[in-house]
Amino acid sequence: MKKYLAEGLGTMFLVILACGSAVLAGPSIGGLGIGICFGLVLLCLCYCIGNISGCHVNPAVSIAVFLSGRMKGGECVGYIISQLIGATIGAGFLWCLTEMGDGFVYGGTTAASGSYLATNVLQPGATPMMALLTEGLLTFFFVLIVLGATSKVAYGKFAGVAIGLGLGLVNIVGIPVDNCSVNPARSFGPAVFDPTAWGDFWIMLVGPIVGAIIAAAAWRALSSKEEA
Repeated sequence: MKKYLAEGLGTMFLVILACGSAVLAGPSIGGLGIGICFGLVLLCLCYCIGNISGCHVNPAVSIAVFLSGRMKGGECVGYIISQLIGATIGAGFLWCLTEMGDGFVYGGTTAASGSYLATNVLQPGATPMMALLTEGLLTFFFVLIVLGATSKVAYGKFAGVAIGLGLGLVNIVGIPVDNCSVNPARSFGPAVFDPTAWGDFWIMLVGPIVGAIIAAAAWRALSSKEEA
């Protein structure tokens, strides 16, 4: 139960702080700053709950860990449910903040709806196939980092640094395309409070899951049983 609670709380704070960097500070820090915030939040969470749950805070990561043989199917399902609940609660807090402002300049605007919740939707000029490929490739890269950094022969104390840097990097690249997901839970939470985001949600689900599956297969091919 502690693992599921840790995953829920971790994903909640990922949404509050990482998506919140776009919602509350986007106009001043821009896409580069938002990407860095995503990485820093995950880095902190890795050292906070990593020893409790492994700090997946992302269904794509949990699926890859399951496919790599590091967790059981039932546990994987529990992780994903906890992540979705945590992300929804976190997005709820952000929604409350956007309702409380009086003349506050919010960021995280979704072009299609005017929402300020940093939802994952196609940005001007991006196409569904462009976003799908971007999500798949970036998730593949990010999840491969997670699997490698947390393997039995990795430099354990520095795993959080590599994982945090990896998330920051993919966000810097992916934000101009679709606000960057690589995490179905991160996309799900804000979409609950902005129904216009559901039209593109399939991209944020299919792309990361396919990328995670490929990453798990690639890691199995690259590593030995002792390294996995």
